[in-house]
This record gives sequence, structure tokens and C-alpha cells, in this order.
Amino acid sequence: MRKLALRDEILLKIDKPARYIGGEVNSVMKEKEQVDIRFAMCFPDVYEIGMSHLGIQILYDMLNQFEGVWCERVYSPWVDLDEIMRKENIPLFALESQEPIKNFDFLGMTLQYEMCYTNILQILDLSGIPFFAKDRGEDDPIVIGGGPCTYNPEPIADFFDLFYIGEGETQYEPMMRLYRKIRDKGGSRKEFLEEAAKLPGIYCPLFYQVTYKEDGTIAEFKPVKEGLPTTILKEIQMDLSDTYYPKKPVVPFIKVTQDRVVLEIQRGCIRGCRFCQAGQLYRPVRERNVDMLKEYASEMLKNTGHEEISLSSLSSSDYSKLPELIDFLIDECNRKKINISLPSLRIDAFSLDVMSKVQDVRKSSLTFAPEAGSQRMRNVINKGLTEEVILKGAKEAFEGGWSRVKLYFMLGLPTETDEDIEEIAVLSDKIARVYYETVPKEQRNGKVQIVTSTSFFIPKPFTPFQWAKMGSKEDFLDKARKVKQAVVSQLNQKSIKYNWHEADVSVLEGVFARGDRKISQVILKAYEKGCIFDAWSEFFKNDVWLSSFLECSLDIDFYTTRERSLDEVFPWDFIDCGVTKEFLKKEWQNAMAETVTLNCKEKCNGCGAARFGGGICFNREK
Repeated sequence: MRKLALRDEILLKIDKPARYIGGEVNSVMKEKEQVDIRFAMCFPDVYEIGMSHLGIQILYDMLNQFEGVWCERVYSPWVDLDEIMRKENIPLFALESQEPIKNFDFLGMTLQYEMCYTNILQILDLSGIPFFAKDRGEDDPIVIGGGPCTYNPEPIADFFDLFYIGEGETQYEPMMRLYRKIRDKGGSRKEFLEEAAKLPGIYCPLFYQVTYKEDGTIAEFKPVKEGLPTTILKEIQMDLSDTYYPKKPVVPFIKVTQDRVVLEIQRGCIRGCRFCQAGQLYRPVRERNVDMLKEYASEMLKNTGHEEISLSSLSSSDYSKLPELIDFLIDECNRKKINISLPSLRIDAFSLDVMSKVQDVRKSSLTFAPEAGSQRMRNVINKGLTEEVILKGAKEAFEGGWSRVKLYFMLGLPTETDEDIEEIAVLSDKIARVYYETVPKEQRNGKVQIVTSTSFFIPKPFTPFQWAKMGSKEDFLDKARKVKQAVVSQLNQKSIKYNWHEADVSVLEGVFARGDRKISQVILKAYEKGCIFDAWSEFFKNDVWLSSFLECSLDIDFYTTRERSLDEVFPWDFIDCGVTKEFLKKEWQNAMAETVTLNCKEKCNGCGAARFGGGICFNREK
């Protein structure tokens, strides 16, 4: 019988002790005598966020299928337990065995968003693992990072032994075999890292060197060991129907952010929005077989007891077998009184018809993401939506019984003018007008509710906007004020509620997104001054971050408000995400010319992803 790492008096003292005790339904327990590799899989945020992430569930299930490997989970302790663990010198532990992370062979961290970077240091600190890879010894776990943030790993490169670039299904088994082989013959940590760095998709920062020009930009980035690639191509799982996917995902004891079965129906997106990093990273579009999805949906619902199932993809409407899958799920879920959730739908009649089918009784709010208020700006970002389509979609939604609409926009996009900003309020008002023109007075249930939200544009690596300058905090707040003033001047202002994202957090995220190795010293300094859980507004300390940049003599504006030249060497240029830099340059120029690029189903635009030999590049409708 395992012993809990935390005493009863500690568990009684902290918020939500179920975050730390493990033993959840479908969690994997193994006999230690039967395993020779221990892998701690970490999401560097609180349990409720980490348990909602599909990628961890897939990798956890996959690694535990490998013979001799036991994968356990670990999350960031919340601030109350963090304080107690430091005071009482309690080492960070894995949920399943309740044993210290320091004793594991691997510590794998999924890096889903930049604002978790100080939590990486919290995990290492509480585990007793040196912050810097160069300081780690033979008894320390191999620290490996994966997820979308590894497409520019440089701001956190010094903290990791390895990065896995791309989709996790392909190289973990070869890596485990390699580790076992080198360890069993008495090889060293360094020897393993040298060999692991030769695996496809694996990057070992210790063996790469960066030099800078006088202006602070990169002069050269190259391997310092022979036999290592100068360019690392992302790993990609082309067959999504015959691969790892959990039939028995772990079911938490407490309510988490995404408390439901998640069914990933496809990867990638045909749309090519120029601000969207995921749309470029996950090319080409690959669909899961509909029969496989039906089988897994039934199994996962049976094995979890969840009362909701959500279809996951970047653009659910584009999945070719969606009507067939929806009909199956409606039949399956109606009998069991299970809700169906359909995020990422487009504003069109087909999507609204699908929504009507799954929300027959209760019409919750509909979410549209026009991203920009004016047609000019939607052409710049290649959104592929006209005002006519948006208003027609709104009309059909109101006719279908919806009366609450959430609208998402971005502020600070390249070439944006005051007129474009004001058009956010104008479009919100036009949608409200459509409601009053469409729904007879006697059928209305009060006012229409339009919730308009703006986030601030952050240029991301491997997008056509990676060259763009980003706004300052003052710029962003000024733009938000202009939207607010424009909303107040609309006829239906009382029906429109306006929200905006924190500007200072966006600026920092922009630094991390396009930063280089110098940024690691700032992250460490901010952490030492008490920064953790920066993604949580109640813990974000902007003044501490600003002072940390000053102390490290680094200029925030260098990373944010500076427009890059087309020939600048980026910190992430050694990574090949499948989409060529030439294609991204062409799309940047198309954006400046306000030219729309057709989506992948309508026309192949030669982005480079066809080299992977499958997906929509070969199945495109002629």
C-alpha cells in the first residue's frame, strides 16, 4: 500500500487536497519491480488545468503501454502547498507513487503557453533539480520539453536537457530504448544526450551555440558537436486512425476546467489565418477515421462516466465526416443523457444546423471569431470571412433560438487603423440589429446579448506575422479605449458588453514568443523574486518583471515593438515546422497587399507540408 507524500494535517490545511493524492479512476499503477524506466509527465500549472489537457492524456496512455516504463503525473502545487513544501522541505512528488520526482529517470514537461515559464522553475526547484542543464549530474532526471512552445525553445533552452519538436507519438519509444541501452552498459548522462540529439525531432541545447551581432540580432546558430543536424525537422504522426489514443482517460476526483471526454477528430487547419501559429505548425490537415472515432467515443464514455463529450480540432466544421459523426453521437448521447460540445465551428448554415441538433433544448451562447471588425483587416489576416457571411450566420442563429452571442476580435494587428478599430463596435451593433430585425417582439426573451472581447495581437514564430512589430502596453490600452468609446456611440450599446485582455501580460507573452537565449536570465531573476503562476492575473507581478529586465540590461522593446527585416536570423530558424520560410514571406507580403489566399481545400498554395506525403495535400477535393 502506497503512503501519501503529504501528512493529514497538511491535506486538511490546503485548498483542494484531491489535487495531490492521486488514485483517480483509470490512473495507472505498476509494481516498481516490473519497471526499469520511471517517467514523470508534468503540466507546469495547477492540477485543474493540467488534467484538462488532451496531449498529456495521450502521452500518459502511450508511455504506460511501453514495456518496462511507468509514466506518472505531476502538476504545479498551488501557492498554499508551495509555501508549506518550501517551509517543511517536502520534495515534489508524482501522483501515482507519491515518490519524489528527483528519483525519476525523466521529467517531461508539456509547454502549452509562454506564461507558464516561471512554473517550470518552480517544478525544478521543488524537485531539487538544478535549474540549468549544464549543472545537472548523473543522479538528476533527464528534463525534456514538448508542446507548441518548443517551436521557439530558446528563452527556456538553458533549463532543459532535451526538447521534443513535434507530435509525441513517434519518437518516445526509440528514446526509451536508447536510454535503456546506454544505461545498461554503464554509459553516462552526456553520452545519452549526445545520442538522443541524433534522434529525429530531438534538440539538445547544450550542443548548439548562438552568436550575436552588435545590434543584438543573431549572427549564427550552429551545432558544436559533429554529427548533429543544423536543422531539426518536426515529428508528425501522419496516420491518426492507427495510433495511440486513450480509451481510458484519467478521471479527476474534483471538477477541472474541461470536465468531459475529449475526442480529437483531426489535426491541422485548412484556413491559413496569418496570425495563427497552430494553423501552420500542425499542417497538413489529417483526419481520424470516423469508425475509429465512433468506437473511441463509446469506449471513453463507458470508461469515464463523463456526462459530456467535446469534439476537438482547430476547425471542427471542416471535418469531412462531421454529419455522420454527429448523427452517431446524438443517438449514443441522447440515450445516455450526455451533452455534446462543439467548439471551433464556423459561422455558416451547416454549423448552425449541427449546433441546433445538439442543443435542441437549451440554447446556450454561440461563439463567433471574426478576429477583425473591418473587411480590409479580415483580408490582411486572411480570415476568409465576409461581413455578409457573418450577418447571415447571425440571422440564422437568431432564427434558431439563440439570443446570446460571444464575439472575439484582436487589437494591434499589422496595418490596423483607427477606422478598423471602430469597426469592431460597428459590427457588434450590426449583429444586434439583425436580432431585432429577425425576431418578432412577442418572441423575444429580453434584449439580445452581444459579448465583444478583444485580445491583443502577439506575433508568433512560424506565422506570416513573425516579422511584424507588436504594440506596447500604452498602444494596446489606447486601442481598447477607442473600442469602448465606439461601443458607447452605437444604437444598441446597452446590448453590447465589451471586455479586453490585460495588456501587460500580452507584452510579456510577446517577449517570450520571439525571445532568444538571453531571456532565460530574466525568467530566473523574476522567479527568484517570487513570480509564479503568471498566467493567473491575481499572481501576475508586472513591476517585478520590468525590474528583472532592467537588472539583466535587456530591452523589452527589442523583442516586441521592432519590425524584423526579411533577412533577419530568428532564434527558431534552426527548426523546420514543415512550412517553408519562403511561403511565410510570401504570405507576409500578401498581408501587406491585403490579398486573400484560398484555403487548402480550394487550392494548394505550396506551403511545403506536402513533403510529409499525406493528409489534405493528397486528398484535396478537386
